[in-house]
Amino acid sequence: MRSAPTILHLDMDAFFAAVEQAAKPSLRGKPVIVGGLGPRGVVATASYEARVHGVHSAMAMAYARRLCPNAAYLVPRFAVYRQVSDVVMDILARLSPLVEPLSLDEAFVDLEAGGLADEPRRVGERLRADIRAATGLTGSVGLAGSKLLAKIASEQAKPDGMVVIEPGTERGLLAPLQVRTLPGVGPATAEHLRRGGITTVGDVVEAGEAELVRLLGKAHGAHVHGMALGVDERPVVPDREHKSISVEDTFDVDLTDRIRVRLEVDRLADRCVRRLRAAGRSGRTVVLKVRRYDFTTLTRSETLRAPTDDLTVVRETAERLLEAVDITGGVRLLGVGVAGLADFTQEDLFAQAAEREEAAPDAGDSAEADEDAGRSAGAASAPDAAERRWTPGQDVRHTEYGAGWVQGSGVGRVTVRFEEPLSVVPGRVRTFAVTDPDLEPSEPLPLVLCGSG
Repeated sequence: MRSAPTILHLDMDAFFAAVEQAAKPSLRGKPVIVGGLGPRGVVATASYEARVHGVHSAMAMAYARRLCPNAAYLVPRFAVYRQVSDVVMDILARLSPLVEPLSLDEAFVDLEAGGLADEPRRVGERLRADIRAATGLTGSVGLAGSKLLAKIASEQAKPDGMVVIEPGTERGLLAPLQVRTLPGVGPATAEHLRRGGITTVGDVVEAGEAELVRLLGKAHGAHVHGMALGVDERPVVPDREHKSISVEDTFDVDLTDRIRVRLEVDRLADRCVRRLRAAGRSGRTVVLKVRRYDFTTLTRSETLRAPTDDLTVVRETAERLLEAVDITGGVRLLGVGVAGLADFTQEDLFAQAAEREEAAPDAGDSAEADEDAGRSAGAASAPDAAERRWTPGQDVRHTEYGAGWVQGSGVGRVTVRFEEPLSVVPGRVRTFAVTDPDLEPSEPLPLVLCGSG
């Protein structure tokens, strides 16, 4: 625990929804909900206008629609979110060489390492102002002597505020908070503690370390008790190491056809390898995740002789793993991942290559077919007009009206609002046939926000 509040935690406010509001003038000041829009979709982010109706992240989208039927429901646009995130992370990097990103919209900063330990409050206020000037968005800042307390402080600062926890005030601040506030206390641990009469952080302290060890085991109990006392010596670690890279999809309707399931596994393997290569990594272990119709989840893995980022190797391994899984009754979720990551790819995979040499032409044809099948509605190269699916929030361009985004579609029609990020007033709305040849999916417009020059 540091003697001064020199660890900063930044958490952007309702990030995905705020970016959409910035990019779409007609949505500013209105409830916006971003996430999966299918029957089994979940909320990724809700704007504060939606949160007053009880909507929150990780909520089932179907329930969110009941709570807030008049909100704008949009698919995520991660390319745009990354663009804005890069701007924010660059601003943080000016403060210190030790910046630990937790996600696109959240990071720890060690101000001491940046020589800014003397005036943390001034640094926090300046940071918030710089982010607003560069992006037009707001972020909440917490400052404390540890990562645990800095994160709690930023949560208390939301939205668009700053909280500084001064040394000596930690225990009083922590005592009334729920045990789930502490790192390492998930739903199962919280329920276990509740059965022992422990529901707040203050209860943890009062129970004592011996009781926590009895309830949770030596290592876990001691960790939770220490956190409850505010003891957190975790350093800010830049470029956190990822142990695996994976992708997964939940399907609106259970998949019952084994051929369809295999095609989905192939498509996920392709996405996983793209992420693996983008990260400059390779891996030894291929992992398949299957959640069946009854919510039972199975994980199967196979370790290769050497690290690889070869699509065919990952795909064929995932297919073999699938053969060993009983999918009778249907599949609700599939995932493919690669673990045991390395910074290089071994070149001694000739034996594996020889084994699949005869199948290589078919594999290429399959990859091309899968790419067509898995292409999203927002991809730059669109499918034939008769096959198009238009999703709310999707970027489009019309030969006459220019750039816009899909508000909704159905019964053979698609409604588009034509506006751009720098528009002062909401754009006009037009409706077209879903097969209109003048309407095409497009890449997102660069998000040039207010104050960014």
